[in-house]
Amino acid sequence: MATDFLLLLFFGFMHFSNFVCHAITHDPSGYIAYCPCMGRFGNQADHFLGAIGFAKALNRTLLLPHWIEYRYGQQKSVQIPFDTYFKVDPLLEYHRVQLMNDFMAKHSNDLWPPASRTSFCYMQRGESEGCNAKAGNPFESFWDTYGVDFSSSEFYAPLNYDVYHHDMVSKWHEKYPPSEWPVLAFVGAPASFPIQKENVDIHKYLKWNDEIDKLANSFINSRIKPGKFIGIHLRNGIDWVRACEHITKNSLLFSAPQCLGYRNEYGKATEELCYPTFETVVKQLKRLIRKYGKDISTVFVASDNNHLIPELSHALSSFDLKTVKYDRDNPHVDLAILGKADYFIGNCISSFSAFVKRERDSNGLPNEFWAFPVNQKNNQKDEL
Repeated sequence: MATDFLLLLFFGFMHFSNFVCHAITHDPSGYIAYCPCMGRFGNQADHFLGAIGFAKALNRTLLLPHWIEYRYGQQKSVQIPFDTYFKVDPLLEYHRVQLMNDFMAKHSNDLWPPASRTSFCYMQRGESEGCNAKAGNPFESFWDTYGVDFSSSEFYAPLNYDVYHHDMVSKWHEKYPPSEWPVLAFVGAPASFPIQKENVDIHKYLKWNDEIDKLANSFINSRIKPGKFIGIHLRNGIDWVRACEHITKNSLLFSAPQCLGYRNEYGKATEELCYPTFETVVKQLKRLIRKYGKDISTVFVASDNNHLIPELSHALSSFDLKTVKYDRDNPHVDLAILGKADYFIGNCISSFSAFVKRERDSNGLPNEFWAFPVNQKNNQKDEL
């Protein structure tokens, strides 16, 4: 009888323990959700690093959002799960994260029931009162992915996302304690653009998943000649050309601080820095090839529009190398390949190039930018 009683006591304790563990699997410090609704992947990646830095400072779990993509011929955005491209576990070395899909399935009804879903914005968005969190594309498509409708709006002004200065963290805690506000759901990313200097190094925790890594390695093994290769990024779509026409009016446009500094301490933006001429591209490539001699076997080109493969192959015909691009339209594999290149030349203004630079910096790999430094002419003696 004593043995039976002990067994009952044991199993009763185990059942109670399992119940308690299940009950506290949510984060009592609260969560942060947001829509990565500004720009394409490069901008979204910048914002992601700021958002996870913000979440860490507030000690809330960051809900990993779907990436937002735009497909030709489709009116609405397409939402791609976060882990389609990146691993989740390495991020946990920096801070607590959870896939938003998982959160919605496991905790949303208890912690964030439909009647209590408040959207956060700095001030009124749109013509009507409130945040209007689902007004427009991609906002509606994004939140619909999780079946989220908002019951109210909250203006958090004058608070901001700069949690590294002005005692901002304590102000957020004081105004929005997790006991009363378990989920802070932002209409846009709780992060600045361009990325704050303090958040740049967080990139080392952002790791491609095995599938993207496998595709990049397969391409390198099959298409890159034996030896070392240069990876270059050419930003030359019509939207970019038009943006560069205004670069001198906004010298810290997009990702310019990555080479010019956050106070323009390394120069001011120029059209050539933003949209280098073909002559500049060839001169800079030739200089790098000559510097490393016969070690260079291949030039890999990533571009949003024109890869200039025939033109570059002709211009570099005096060297024993080949010029290649990825066979399919897959910017994420392009990024992974550029991150593995022995040398990289990118566009200082582009957030796509900035992603590559951050990844390469975390691995101690060399980088440079087209037409930079801006106070030096590219070697005018180089022959085309």
